[in-house]
Amino acid sequence: MQHISSTLGVPDTSYVPRHVAIIMDGNGRWATQRHLPRVAGHSRGLDAVRAVVEACAARGVQFLTLFAFSSENWRRPADEVSFLMRLFMTALRREVIKMHANNIRVRVVGDLSRFSPRIQQLILDAEARTAGNTGLTVTIAANYGGRWDLLQAMRKMLARSPMLDPDAIDESVLAPHLAMSYAPEPDLFIRTGGEQRISNFLLWQLAYSELYFTDTYWPDFDAAELDKAFASYRQRERRFGRTSAQLLAPGLSGTA
Repeated sequence: MQHISSTLGVPDTSYVPRHVAIIMDGNGRWATQRHLPRVAGHSRGLDAVRAVVEACAARGVQFLTLFAFSSENWRRPADEVSFLMRLFMTALRREVIKMHANNIRVRVVGDLSRFSPRIQQLILDAEARTAGNTGLTVTIAANYGGRWDLLQAMRKMLARSPMLDPDAIDESVLAPHLAMSYAPEPDLFIRTGGEQRISNFLLWQLAYSELYFTDTYWPDFDAAELDKAFASYRQRERRFGRTSAQLLAPGLSGTA
């Protein structure tokens, strides 16, 4: 399916964001404040994932993308990385069964080559099991980085057309090779935990997304917090380069 690029046209907007992308930050700090090991925060964070997936499905969101593990997260302490890998396997085994039962499709994007063969197989199984589902699409970004995404897209583009004229390269040539070419650009980007940056996440795709930052740590982020983000989103004027006056013209809708 082709989706309108926000830099080439004006995408459709709606009362509920069609695509929500989230950086789930603050697990470790949530645990530290409670004098618990950091990994306890990651475990609790999985409960938040379940709650937000259910809330997005209930509210009519079509795509939910969760930044689970960045390409820079390998720099964390070895024991924490090991725990995150085990938690990832648990989610792929248990949570996918629940999502499949609720007609949710699961996809995983990122450089999967660094994961163990067992995790890679679980990813393939999860995607295959849910491939025919027609409800919410949940994308897990794992060992993902926005710069990696752009580079791998360029490599794929050039591998397919090695004699490509540089002057012929435009968005329509490169975009199909991006890891999330199957989804529209996010309408709403959410980052929990109080930090206000996008941390190498969906660099191409977030060009015109509405950004929402909250101090709430991810383990405490629930349906009520999601509704706060949606309420903020509905107050935004989505101009995509146009003026406010143009949005008021008959036939044009700019607020979502």
